Amino acid sequence: MPADPLHSATHPQRSTTSQPTSGSRASAIEVRRSARRRRTVSAYREGDRTVVLIPARMSEAEEQRWVSVMLDKLAAQESRRALGDTELAERAERLSAQYFNGRAQPRSVRWVTNQNTRWGSCTPSEGSIRLSHRLQGMPEYVVDYVLCHELAHLLVPGHGPGFWRLLEAYPKTERARGYLEGVVAAERLPHLSGVRNE
Repeated sequence: MPADPLHSATHPQRSTTSQPTSGSRASAIEVRRSARRRRTVSAYREGDRTVVLIPARMSEAEEQRWVSVMLDKLAAQESRRALGDTELAERAERLSAQYFNGRAQPRSVRWVTNQNTRWGSCTPSEGSIRLSHRLQGMPEYVVDYVLCHELAHLLVPGHGPGFWRLLEAYPKTERARGYLEGVVAAERLPHLSGVRNE
């Protein structure tokens, strides 16, 4: 069987996609395949684009999966320039306007370091929302989901059907919940020495 000339060239193969996933601020994604790259995947911002470097042998499905993973990693790195409480409150106000017609109006929104078993909490009677510091550094869509979850509690205190219907307004609810479930599952895994993440 002859070698695939696109995947065996000495120069990287390039393909550009104009629809970034996750919370990426970039307007385009450029995937660069390299025959010299064997196992590692990396990504960086270049102006208004995101460049993802992958091995030439990767399938289209692997490419799509790795592009999504690397966009999430970049978003997490960028959000590590952590929002202060003021920016967090402003973000909550924007999310309330966008998804709840401005009806969810907290009196305070802040980061806390004493929530290690939950991602956020809300006290509707006080209008206060608290987010766990463990969310800092996670992708923006995940932080936004937790904010929306707590904002929804200002309107519907419990977790009944009405609450979940209200939260459906946020389009990345299922994706963010999956991300958080993955984080919890990863924390339960035994730490294996000598395992490299490439």
